[in-house]
Amino acid sequence: MKFCTKCVMPDTRPGILFDEAGVCQACRAEEKKENTDWEARFKELEALCNKYRRKDDSEYDCIIAVSGGKDSHYQVYVFKELLNMNPLLVSVEDNFEMTEAGKHNIKNISERFGCHIISLKPNLKAQKHIMRKTFEQYGKPTWYIDRLIYTYPLHIASKFNIPLIVYGENINYEYGGAQRVETYSARDQVNNGVASGIDYEELIDDNISLMDLSLCDPPSSDEIQKLEPIYLSYFVRWSSYANYIFAKNNGFKDLTHEWEREHTFENFDQVDSYAYLVHPWLKYPKFGHASATDYASKFIRYGLISREEGGELVKKYDHKVDQKAIQSFIDFLGYSHTEFYQIVDRFYNRDLFFKNQFGEWQLKNSL
Repeated sequence: MKFCTKCVMPDTRPGILFDEAGVCQACRAEEKKENTDWEARFKELEALCNKYRRKDDSEYDCIIAVSGGKDSHYQVYVFKELLNMNPLLVSVEDNFEMTEAGKHNIKNISERFGCHIISLKPNLKAQKHIMRKTFEQYGKPTWYIDRLIYTYPLHIASKFNIPLIVYGENINYEYGGAQRVETYSARDQVNNGVASGIDYEELIDDNISLMDLSLCDPPSSDEIQKLEPIYLSYFVRWSSYANYIFAKNNGFKDLTHEWEREHTFENFDQVDSYAYLVHPWLKYPKFGHASATDYASKFIRYGLISREEGGELVKKYDHKVDQKAIQSFIDFLGYSHTEFYQIVDRFYNRDLFFKNQFGEWQLKNSL
């Protein structure tokens, strides 16, 4: 593993690019923001909104894909209060046990900004069967939910004839990935690697039907061409931490006093449920880094901590998997702890890890 010379991101992140100076694409993207004309970009966004703004105040001008998190709060604020749009919020519930913060935040975003929310609660029986299969075969337990988060807003936009659809950041450009071109268009977001397609033939069985997977496909290409999915991060300077500070000042709750998570040092990202956090942790056995690396790298880019401080946080947290998250996950899917760890064991990348004398997986080349 090689690590970015500015942050602590390794070159094992899928699709990430390092330049000749050993600096990762995400750090270069953050540097570029210093020289971006954000005032001109915001005017572009205003022009785009004016193109889709309805004359009838009773109609929706746009759709915003939300979870209730910190970024969702900021997105709704920009469109509702800065751009005077009338947004319809669209969310996907993952059926997991929610935190108290998660329950509060999705209500808060509606009450604070005065917006309707359409929420998809997936077929629980199908979700459990699909999750078990994608976890056991691909190490992607939340593929079904992640896929719906990208596709469901497109379906609602098509059915309600609301062309403008707002997503948060372009994760491949902001944090590193194959789709690293800076663009406002989110038309190809479904192929960004987070929830890339799995052959349905490998999923369909006696418990999973094509109907269960129908919403996982985006609308037809003809319908997609009528829509305008965009990344807000192209038009405004995006910062996870700044979004958190804004959201907290507008009623968002983090996990302070509720849950001290074992796998990371921050308490404000992905706070909605317990079980979902198994998914981002599975990056660790596959790629040798997880949530602590992600946030340490962000904090370094934002100038909040030094690279040395970030490295210490990675060493302290990145290898840990939160036990509360595991318990919620196995309770939801009906695994024992033994079964869970036997499945996870298969996904450890032998090129990156070895087992030490205690039978623990250990990175061959740590930061």
